[in-house]
Amino acid sequence: MHEYSLSNMLEKIYENQLALEAAIMELTLRLEQQGSLEAGANVRGALETIGENAGHIKQGLARLKRQEAS
Repeated sequence: MHEYSLSNMLEKIYENQLALEAAIMELTLRLEQQGSLEAGANVRGALETIGENAGHIKQGLARLKRQEAS
């Protein structure tokens, strides 16, 4: 597989998404420790959407890689 194939680039974007999700969660924990519970709850809601979409992205990447391999 070429390192700049569509599936490879999308996988890198997906990995960036997971890294950003982890960083945002770390910041959210700090916010909550400082008493910003409402802000923490709002961020957790957004992170939940990211988590739900991650599964769909992973499935789509797997399907795209299979198509590229054929």
